[in-house]
Amino acid sequence: MVERNPYIENADVQTPTRPYKVTIIDTQQNEHVIEVDPAQFPLSAHGRPGSILDIALANKIDLDHACGGVCACGTCHVIVKQGADTCNPPTDDEEDQLDDAYGVTANSRLACECVPNGEQDIIVVIPEWNRNLAREEH
Repeated sequence: MVERNPYIENADVQTPTRPYKVTIIDTQQNEHVIEVDPAQFPLSAHGRPGSILDIALANKIDLDHACGGVCACGTCHVIVKQGADTCNPPTDDEEDQLDDAYGVTANSRLACECVPNGEQDIIVVIPEWNRNLAREEH
């Protein structure tokens, strides 16, 4: 079961009903094209079911998430380059965490909170400078 932070508000999330593609561009500029099947949600034990974090971790894409994906930090900051309008709107709690993230843009989201609805394929970039400074190198 995916753990949730009991102190944050519930998001208005429209889950996808059909398969779609997510392209994640990692910090090394490698593109990972993922076929997402919503019938398999949740995919991992971090973030909202069907979130970008859920999808990335289930596909072994390194995406920092110091708080475990419960919207309590900003280390899973990503930029949705295409398809941002198909994702759930950010909550006040998510926006509060993004206030402390580096390099926030108009399309910045926390990967643990951002759930695409599957109406179109999306492209997500993990910023090169987005990392947990306390994390040890692999």
